[in-house]
Amino acid sequence: MIDVDDIRAFQTVASLLSFSAAGRVLSVRKSAISRSIQRLEALLGVRLFERTTREVALTDAGRTLLGRFSDIVDRVDDLVDLAASLASHPRGRLKVTAGIGFGIEVLTELLPQFSMAFPEIDIFLDLTSRSVDLVAEQVDVAFRMGPMIDSTLVASRLGAIGCTLCAAPAYLERRGWPKSLDDLRTHDLLAIPRGDGLPRRWCLSDRDGVEHQFDAAARLTANDPHAIHAMVLNGAGIAAPAKYLALPEIERGNLVRILPEWSVPAVDVSLVMPAGRERSPAARVFVDFVRKWAADDACWFEA
Repeated sequence: MIDVDDIRAFQTVASLLSFSAAGRVLSVRKSAISRSIQRLEALLGVRLFERTTREVALTDAGRTLLGRFSDIVDRVDDLVDLAASLASHPRGRLKVTAGIGFGIEVLTELLPQFSMAFPEIDIFLDLTSRSVDLVAEQVDVAFRMGPMIDSTLVASRLGAIGCTLCAAPAYLERRGWPKSLDDLRTHDLLAIPRGDGLPRRWCLSDRDGVEHQFDAAARLTANDPHAIHAMVLNGAGIAAPAKYLALPEIERGNLVRILPEWSVPAVDVSLVMPAGRERSPAARVFVDFVRKWAADDACWFEA
């Protein structure tokens, strides 16, 4: 009899084309993944992958069976979800992913509240600055920042995080105060690069709400807003961190607002899920919980 866990291992290897990466996603050793594939190949009597020391590729048989296996796993998952939904309390395992800064500052406050409300749901929080493949890595729910460009995902906007242009007093004493947008070009700027690695265009709005975009090379870049905020605090230059990080430091005198007559666009925060099938009971109650929290909590999101 075919083990569903062996099928999941096959699907994950097929998505990532790596036994090691599949092991990390499924939280098992690479050797366990290899045994799962060997058992499937022995039971089916076909070779599923061509393996060399450098790469893994699906065979023709592997590609043909992959779609059939996906149907089987979806039906099993639907049965498990149905059984869980019949229980008086939602239960199961929930995998959530988010950016490092948002996860540390926001989700470490939210998730304990959710855990107390739903004690039979086990939560795994994966914090990363890379773009996670929700299907391949079996993620139930993700928090994403900025505009949504992947039409294969189901996205629900939660709100927007305000940002403010600021710097540390020590930096301004050393380099002087910028008096205009053009002055920013001569300063040390910190920014997060775009997803493709290219520099982002700076965008600010004047008092009339008119947006002005300009190109200015960042002296320091990092793929996490938390790191940008920490470097600004340490006097590295000028950046536009989230207000929930910057405003407390401005009140303490550790940061100073720059060009207050200009405003920085807020960043949309969306709750994102894989498309294509019904959410598990755990995911459904989590989504409802987060939506209510986002609507009630003005601390993180702008009105």
